[in-house]
Amino acid sequence: MSIITEWISYGTEGRWRGYAARPDVEQKLPAVLVLQEIWGVDEHIQDVTRRLAQAGYAAFAPDLFTAEGPKPEALSPDRVERAKQFLNTIPPSAWRSPEERQAALSALPEEEQAKISASLELIFSAGSRIPAFTEQITAAAAFLRGSYAPTAGQGVASVGFCLGGLLSGTLAAKDGELRGAVIFYGSPPPKELIPSIGAPLLGFYGELDPRITDDIPGFAQELEREGKRFEYHIYPNAPHAFFNDSRPTYHVDSARKAFARTLAFLSEVLS
Repeated sequence: MSIITEWISYGTEGRWRGYAARPDVEQKLPAVLVLQEIWGVDEHIQDVTRRLAQAGYAAFAPDLFTAEGPKPEALSPDRVERAKQFLNTIPPSAWRSPEERQAALSALPEEEQAKISASLELIFSAGSRIPAFTEQITAAAAFLRGSYAPTAGQGVASVGFCLGGLLSGTLAAKDGELRGAVIFYGSPPPKELIPSIGAPLLGFYGELDPRITDDIPGFAQELEREGKRFEYHIYPNAPHAFFNDSRPTYHVDSARKAFARTLAFLSEVLS
């Protein structure tokens, strides 16, 4: 089966862009929103989008870095890839420490230091732009249901990773028509949103990712009290970003199990 891929614009006057992949068939298809990590719609997220298309869905990954206008040069694919390569050389505990990052950066030429620093500043500040991202992904879901010809009138579910995992849970509270939300190692949405969650949730977390995983049992209890459906799995010996097969954190056993469960969940909620 061949797959059609394209970058498309959506929203008022085409203000946002995203990467779309779907099977080359004539019939309309259910849609899956693929919500990016902090790195953007990079090759890994594009690959996940194509994998979901190969499973029979029209998958769409909104580029969150266009949420506030044109993508800055510091967030171009080449610049983000260089920033990732730099982070691979330091412990994860140092990633969000400006002092520790700068100490490691000081070994690089000044021009390279400046470029990586500018990229990391924007990457790590993504959490401060949740309202803009939420507006963008809510519009993307509406676009898939209403305006995008291959999926118009069909159901929409979301699958998000890290930052996108938080947004997937948030979308379940903001979009009353969302059919289901999958969260890969994303922080829970704010507690005040829990009563508004209408779609079933499925979560995947790593045992070695306490910054995220330690909050999940409490989140599950809050959801249960509100009568919400939430199934979650914590994989032994799995770190944060265990599904990302382009990163040193990839944990193949956990990734395989999580993807199989994701496909079963999507089949259920989008049938």
